[in-house]
This record gives sequence, structure tokens and C-alpha cells, in this order.
Amino acid sequence: MKRNFDDILLGSIELFCLAAELSSFTAAANAASVTPAAVSRSVSRLEERLGVRLFVRTTRQIRLTEAGRVYFEQCRQALSQLVDAERLVTGEQVAPAGLLRISMPTPYAHYRLLPLLPKFRALYPDVQVDVHVSNRNIDFAEEGYDLAIRGRAPTDSNMIARKLEDAKLVLVASPDYLKRAGTPKKLEDLQAHECIQFELPSTGRKIPWQFHVDKKEVFITTEGGYCCSEDVLGIVTLARNGAGLVQTYRFIVEKDIQNGDLVELLPRSGGTSRPFILLYPHARHMSLRVRTFVNFLVENLGKDAAISSLNQISA
Repeated sequence: MKRNFDDILLGSIELFCLAAELSSFTAAANAASVTPAAVSRSVSRLEERLGVRLFVRTTRQIRLTEAGRVYFEQCRQALSQLVDAERLVTGEQVAPAGLLRISMPTPYAHYRLLPLLPKFRALYPDVQVDVHVSNRNIDFAEEGYDLAIRGRAPTDSNMIARKLEDAKLVLVASPDYLKRAGTPKKLEDLQAHECIQFELPSTGRKIPWQFHVDKKEVFITTEGGYCCSEDVLGIVTLARNGAGLVQTYRFIVEKDIQNGDLVELLPRSGGTSRPFILLYPHARHMSLRVRTFVNFLVENLGKDAAISSLNQISA
């Protein structure tokens, strides 16, 4: 096999990653017990090899260029895999460590995963967790994420997918709204009500509501004067304040229903659900911190969830 990297180049990559993580040549030099000039030379060596600028330098700070950010994310993962590979071969039993990046939609972040992170870090304090909370689909390769949680299975065959749960949906409204507008008794009554809409970022379309009719799942297009995009929690806030009816995940409004702040409607037509799926790029080697986090999520969120037909994550 052709040799592409010598010891000097690998050392330069390590110093570059340190400088990117610490946003300082001086801090990287102190961490690596070298001089700031050595860090600067290493970065310049890489920039000359690649033909691109990796940092924008000023007298007070440095910051990654777009090319530098992409290169850093790839190098960070590669160096991490080298460390894990050494530990695997030598049989060294160590605790998971390093930075783990995960992207997830707003409701799942606030009501499912974020409350669990203190428990995870209490078990594995050497793992730093960077959480991207957004309904936008991310690019694993370009943006350097390790995991993502999404509401639908990927079409990309290179992705590993595991269902975490089927989240139940519920139709609710505030007592104030129902006092003003009346309570719907059947699905046909929804046409006469203010139905709060959510626009799916990936398609720009309003999400139809799901119900059960004669043991079959049906999708109903509703209308209303309110529409939210990006943050699905916005539609729940509107409903809490009397704006209209909303269909949302039960785990978001369970306490509101128990407290009487929201009222569950048409329960006989309810019981439908949407999945939440854990995604991970298919790779021969999964780092220890990622594998540990996946196992933690499955244990705490997906005890009853079946593995998707796309692939199974190796434990």
C-alpha cells in the first residue's frame, strides 16, 4: 500500500486539531508541550499541502475557514478512530471519552433526550456531548455528526437505523378555546375549528393529522389561521394559550392534560403514532463513546422498540 503520511505530517494534523479545538495556537502549544511557532509551522505545512487556508488569523484570535472546518471534522474522527483501534488491539479497557455530536428534532430533545444527558455524563464524565437541536436534516460527512435522531427512516442505504420508540399522538385544546368554540365530537367537526398547523421544514408542506377510523389509519388535511415552522413546540404554546386545536406527541402534553391545562379530544379516533429513529453512518469501526451512547439510548428509550429492517447497530 502506498504511504501517504509520514510522522511529521501526522504530528501536524494532531497540532492542527488541537489548535482548532482550543481556538488558539498558544493554547495548543501548551497542551502539546511545544512552542506556538511549532504549531504555526505545522498548520502552514498542512495549508501548503492542501492548497487551502485552514484558519483566518488576526492579532487576537484564530478561527477555522469553511475548508478548515470540514478538514477538522474529518481529521478529528480519524484520530479518534486511531486511538480506539489501538485500545481495541491492545485490549486496554478504558472509559469512553471525547466529543460526541448528535442532532435531533426539538420535541425529542426537550422531552426525551436532554433530560437524560446528566445521567449519561454522570456515568461517563469524560464524554462531552454537543447537541444540535433542529428539525433540519444534517449532512453527517460535511458537518461531522456522529448520530442523529429523526422522525422517518432514511432512504440512504449507507445509514444504519434503529427505532427508539413509536411516539403516540394526541389531539388537544385548552378549556378556554373549547368554551368559546365548542368541543368536536367527531372527525367531521374539525372543519369548523381552528386547527393549528405545522410546516415540515424538509418539504415545506403542512403535516396532515393522523387518526384511526374503523381500525384503519387515516390522514386528514385540516385548516387554520395559525402555522408554525422549524420549532414544533410553537404549535403547543399556541394551543396552551387558546389559539385552537393541535395534534402533537403525547409526551409533550401529558402533564398539561393531567393538570387540566389542555383537554384530550376524540380519544376513540386517537392512538396513532410516529416513530423516532436513531441514525448512524455505516462504518466498519464504531468508536467506544458512540457505541456506549447508542447502548445508553436504547436501554433508556428503546426497550420495547424493534430494530428497523434497514440494519442493526452492533453493540
